[in-house]
Amino acid sequence: MTTIKINERTKTGKAFMEMFEAFFKGLDGIEVVETNEYGQVNEEQSTYNPEFVDMVLKSAKDKKSTEINPNDVWGSLGLK
Repeated sequence: MTTIKINERTKTGKAFMEMFEAFFKGLDGIEVVETNEYGQVNEEQSTYNPEFVDMVLKSAKDKKSTEINPNDVWGSLGLK
């Protein structure tokens, strides 16, 4: 399997997708797979709760974070 990443927001990407659909739409062995807003392909059903996954991915992008020192976890959290 080969993956081709196309930015459909660009002029070239739009032109490629139009050409692709004109030539290859409906043929076996060629499939367009969409990705979600995080760039993940949703081909298989996830075993994780989708709300939990969204929460984790959004918090990873959040500017507010607490840095944990692995040598002093309780102290990093202010629980010592």
